[in-house]
Amino acid sequence: MFLRVDKLQIELPPPRKQDPNAAFALQELLGGKYGEMSTLGNYMFQSFNFRSKSKLKPFYELVAAITAEELGHVELVSNGVAMLANGPDAAADDSGTGGDISEGPFGQMQDIRLAAGFLSHGGGAVPIDSNGMSWNKDFVTTTGNVVFDLLHNFHLECGARLHKLRVYETLDSSDATGREVCGYLLVRGSVHAHAYALALKKLTGVAIEQMLPTPNIPLGNIPECQKYLQEGAHRRLYTFSPSDYSAIRGIWEGEMALPTDPPGELVVVEGMPDGGRIHDLVGQPSAFTPDYAPEEFYEIASRLTQKAHQGAGSL
Repeated sequence: MFLRVDKLQIELPPPRKQDPNAAFALQELLGGKYGEMSTLGNYMFQSFNFRSKSKLKPFYELVAAITAEELGHVELVSNGVAMLANGPDAAADDSGTGGDISEGPFGQMQDIRLAAGFLSHGGGAVPIDSNGMSWNKDFVTTTGNVVFDLLHNFHLECGARLHKLRVYETLDSSDATGREVCGYLLVRGSVHAHAYALALKKLTGVAIEQMLPTPNIPLGNIPECQKYLQEGAHRRLYTFSPSDYSAIRGIWEGEMALPTDPPGELVVVEGMPDGGRIHDLVGQPSAFTPDYAPEEFYEIASRLTQKAHQGAGSL
């Protein structure tokens, strides 16, 4: 089962400006071939289909634990997309009529790189790449062969880091939200590639970790990676469970950080990162979001929330 926590894995800085083009560049990290939907889909179904779980417990649990982290990465990128597409947090009036909608209040959306991002999705994230192509099941590999699947996962993480770097390089310093997403995921992607390399080494004796970092991305040159490296995020593997998946210690602990990263021993952390808040995207009545003149919606929701805090009962 999955436990859901109402936080993002990290605190994302609010965008300094509305930037739909940056948002839809970030979509590549969600629905692209090497995006978070692909890493989630691969690891999730591999963990469901894993053969001889009890006999191959450390390897099964590694894939299962990383699955939970990838679900959080899908959430993180999706929030980054929506935040950039909608702009800075605002205390706007989200309960009015939206004014005269015949004046084309969203005329600028005609010129963005992915107009459907507004026209169909209201500035939200969906499982597509930066060109609007749908993520699909053909990006999932689950063979039942543990070495083949782990080798594929290693390849997938290396490809994902390359794409994260290239998306990062399209964002200027004013795109703090998108660059923070990229910086964090570059560090965590390095962890996952390292973990799969060590798992393959334990199984086959081949020192595949000597291929790392692949591609050779010096994280020390990326400002948004620094705080995560300094706090040791590159050395931590999370169980994402209060009591299960502790067998991943057999693969991860006792090893050292990659030579290109700050030194230290690799550690397994029971549970999950502390996380950060989820930003509250303000509704836009002129786009009928959440609906035209939604005062009644907000009143009903307020009454339901109050009742929930008081205990079960009817309206």
